[in-house]
Amino acid sequence: MSLDSRLWGKAAGLGKNARGAHRTHPLICHLLDTAAVAEVVWDELLTSHQRSVVVGALQVPDQEVRALAAFWAGLHDIGKISVPFQLHRSGPKKADGELLAQELGGEQGYRFAADAAQDRQSHEAAAHWWLAGIFEEIGYPSSKRRPQSQLSHAVAQMLGGHGGRYHPTVYSKDYRCPVARHPGLGTSSWEEQRRAHFDEVRRVTGATSVPQGRMTPGAAVVLTGLVTLSDWLASIEVEIRARLREEGWAGAPEDLDAYWKIAREAALRLVQKTDLLGTGFARPDPVQCADETSLLASMEGQLPDLVTGHGPGLVVVTSSPSEERTEAALRAAAVLGHAAGARGLFYALPTGSSADSHMAQVHAFAEQALTGPWRSLLLHSSSRLKPAEAAKQWAQAHATGDVSAEPGEEWAPAANSWLNSHHRALLAPLGTGTVDELLQAVMPVKFNVMRLFAFSGKVVVVDEAHARGAWGQKLMLRFLEWAAALRIPVVLAAMSADKSVDAMLAAYRRGAGGGRQPMVQPRRLPAWSFVDAHSGGGHLPWQPAGAVRASTLSIKVLDGAPYDEIQAALVPLVEAGNGRAVVYRSTPAEAIRTFRQLSQNLPGLDVTLVHEQMRNKDRWRRLAACRKTFSPHGGISGPSALVTTPMLEHVRGLRFDLVVSGPAPLADLLARAAQGAGDQPRLVVLRADNKSELDDAALVRRTDLVLGAGRTISMPEEVPLLLDEVYADELVDRLGEAAARELQQLDNRRTVRERRATGSAGWLQVPGPRELDGDLGLLSRDHPGMEPELLSSVLGEEMVHVVCLYPGSLLEDGVLKEKLAHDSKRRPKPGQLVPYLIPVPQRLVDGVAGDANSVWRDMAALKTVLRLNMTWEDGTWVRTGERHRFHVSELGLTVDRLP
Repeated sequence: MSLDSRLWGKAAGLGKNARGAHRTHPLICHLLDTAAVAEVVWDELLTSHQRSVVVGALQVPDQEVRALAAFWAGLHDIGKISVPFQLHRSGPKKADGELLAQELGGEQGYRFAADAAQDRQSHEAAAHWWLAGIFEEIGYPSSKRRPQSQLSHAVAQMLGGHGGRYHPTVYSKDYRCPVARHPGLGTSSWEEQRRAHFDEVRRVTGATSVPQGRMTPGAAVVLTGLVTLSDWLASIEVEIRARLREEGWAGAPEDLDAYWKIAREAALRLVQKTDLLGTGFARPDPVQCADETSLLASMEGQLPDLVTGHGPGLVVVTSSPSEERTEAALRAAAVLGHAAGARGLFYALPTGSSADSHMAQVHAFAEQALTGPWRSLLLHSSSRLKPAEAAKQWAQAHATGDVSAEPGEEWAPAANSWLNSHHRALLAPLGTGTVDELLQAVMPVKFNVMRLFAFSGKVVVVDEAHARGAWGQKLMLRFLEWAAALRIPVVLAAMSADKSVDAMLAAYRRGAGGGRQPMVQPRRLPAWSFVDAHSGGGHLPWQPAGAVRASTLSIKVLDGAPYDEIQAALVPLVEAGNGRAVVYRSTPAEAIRTFRQLSQNLPGLDVTLVHEQMRNKDRWRRLAACRKTFSPHGGISGPSALVTTPMLEHVRGLRFDLVVSGPAPLADLLARAAQGAGDQPRLVVLRADNKSELDDAALVRRTDLVLGAGRTISMPEEVPLLLDEVYADELVDRLGEAAARELQQLDNRRTVRERRATGSAGWLQVPGPRELDGDLGLLSRDHPGMEPELLSSVLGEEMVHVVCLYPGSLLEDGVLKEKLAHDSKRRPKPGQLVPYLIPVPQRLVDGVAGDANSVWRDMAALKTVLRLNMTWEDGTWVRTGERHRFHVSELGLTVDRLP
C-alpha cells in the first residue's frame, strides 16, 4: 500500500487556503522534518560525551547511531495515525466546518469500530504501544517476561515520552495486538499506513542497522532530549509554513526523497536560530595568587592535574560565604567545563534574590571562560514567564543611570528568542537561577528528563548547597546521583562541612559507581575535595592553610525593644559622620516600617530599602545600586543604612561596618555576619524581635541559648565548632527543668517536620539511575495524592506573583503609562508583565481570587499571576477584598488581613 499523504501531522498556526480550509502539514513531512533536525542536533549540539554515552549503550558505530537517532526521532509522532487524533473535533476543517479527515472515515479501509473515536489514548502513548511490537518484528532485542529490559520496548517507551512523560511498561500480550486494548489505533488501512510511514522514515534516514545493545539511563536521557528538542524545533509554525506542500502532493518515494533534501537544508537553519550553537569552555589560564596558602592557590595548583588524570567530576568547596569563595567555585567550573567539553554553565542559588545578585559575577566569569557566542538567562520563579525578558530587564536595571559598570543587554537573547519559554530556557548556554530548577529534574514533573538533558551538557554550580532544609537535602542527593551517572561536572559550595556535605559526596560517588568506603569533607575551613565521575574515586588534596577572609566576629545580643535597639545602634554612625550598616527585619512590612521610622528619626542617616515584595524592576535597580553603594570600595560619604529582609543574606559583594538582625538560626546569622567589613565585623542580634515564619523555632531557640549575651568567635576556624554546639544533644542537659522541657518539645516538632519533609521528598523523587531496571516509566510515575500543591510544598514556600493595575494600565514613575488588556478580547503579553511582577507567599493571599478576566485566566503562563485592580483612596493605591487589603507604593507591596 502506498503512503497516504492526507494523514496530517500539523495544522495549528498554518492558516487557511483560498477556499477557507485549514492548511495542513502531512504527517510524513513532520516526521522527516524532525529526523532531519535530529541529525543536526547530533552533529552540532550534543557534546562528545553525550554522543559517546549513546554509542556505548547501543553498541554500534557512531555514524550508524546518528542514523538510528534520526530514524527514531522521525517516528515520535507515528501514534498520530489513529482515529482519535485524525478525527478529533478540534482538528483542521473545511470552510463549512467539516473535518478535513472526515472523508477517511467513509473509505472502506479506514472504517473503525464505534468505540474507536472515544479511545482516550494519547498519540504519544499510541506510539509507545505500537512501536514496541514493530521494533521486535525487525529484530530489536525483546523479552516476554521483562520487556522494559530490552531495546525494542525501551526505544518505544523513550519515544512515547516525547510529550514530557513516559508511559508504563507494555507487555507482549498488549503490544502484539494493541488494537484489542485501544481500538482507536484502528485496523486495516490505519495499520497499513503506520507500517508505510515506518518503512519510509527508515528508508529515507538510512537506519538499516539493528542495534543489539541496551538503553542505559544515560542514553535514555540523551536520546529523549534529542528527540524532544528536534520535535520542538521542527514544530515552529513560521518555518513549517515555508515548507508546506502543494495540494495533491502524493508522498511517493521520489517525493519523499526530494522533501528530505528540503528538510535537511531547513534543519541547520532551525538549529542555528536557537542561540544554542558554538558555546564552549576555553582552556583556563593559570592564575597567580598573591597568597600561596589560600583556597584559590590550593585549587589552582592541584585541580587541573586531578582532572587531567581522572577526568571531570565533583568539586566541593567549604568556606565562609564571600566573593572569593564564588570565584574559587567558578574557577573550578572552568577547569571541569574545559575538560568535559561542556557547552555552558548553570549557577544555582537558594533564592531568586541571590540569583539576581550573582548574575553580574557569573556573567563576568563567562566573558573570560566561555568561547563562541553565548546567551544568558535569569531562571527563577520571578523570571519564569519570559526568562529573556527578565534577563533584559535585569541588564537595563544594572546599566540605568550609570548605577554600575555591569554589561548591557547585548548578551541577553531577544524577547522573541526561541529560548524565551518555560521548558526551553534551561537549554541556554548560561543560566543563573535557583536550586529548584535542579531539584525538579529528579521529581516526576512534566519534562523532568529534559531538565536532566539540559544539565548533561553543562557544568552545574550549586552555591549554599545545603540551604534548603531536609526536603532539599534529600532531593539534592538524588540529583547528584543522576549527575554522576550522566558525568555532569558539579561544583558545590557550602559554608562548612558536616554530615550533609559528606552525604553529597557519597551520593555522587554512588552515582558514578564508586566504592562504599565513606569519604569525609575536611572539617577545617577553608577546604575542598574532588570526586571523579569516571570511577567515583575520592581525592583529598593538600588543603589551604589560610582562610579566605580571616576575621574576629563580635556578636552582641540585646534584649530591648527592637526599634529602640536599632536606632541606638545606628546613632554612633550618625554622630561619627560615616559608617555603613545593614538592618535585617523579618518581613517586608516590618522593613518598610523601619525604613520610614529611621528616615524620620535619624535625618543625618542615608537610609535605603530593598525587600522581596517590590516589583521585579525596582528590586533589581535597588540591588544594583546596593552593589555600588555598599561594595568594599563603594563610593559613599556619610553614614548610611540598608534596611532589608532575609532575602539579602545570600547576596555577595556587600560590606557593612555593622550588621543588625532579629533572631534566626545560627547558620543564617553567620551568613549575614559574613557581610561584615574589616578584620573585626560586628553583629547585633535583637532577642525581642520577631523571627521569620520560615525559621525553625527550635534552631532559633538553640542559637539564642548558645549565644547568650554575646560571643566573640574567630572566622572561619570556629564556625564548625559553634554550629556543632547549636545542634548538640548536650545543650538540653545544661538547662533547668522547665527550659529543657520547652526546648525538647521544640526539638521534637523539628524532628517530626524534618522526617515528614524527608519522607515526602523520598516519596516524590524519581528512582536513582541504578534503580530504574530499564523502566523509564518510573521517571514519570504518578502516585494518588500527588497534586501540584504537594510538589510546591516540597519545593519550598509556594509563591504567587502579583501584578498591580491602575485603571487598566501599568504605573511607571507615578504616571499611568503602558496599557494592558482589561477587556475580554485582548490577550495580555506575559513578557510585558515581567518587570512589574511582585512575588508574594501564597499564605498571605489565600482566598484572594484577583481581578482576572476570562482571557487572562485561560492563559497557562498567567496561572500563577494574581491580577489586582488598584484604586486611589486617601492619597494611596489600594485594593480591598473580603479578607485582605493590599497597599502598594514606591516602597513595595504590603498585605494586611482584615479582621
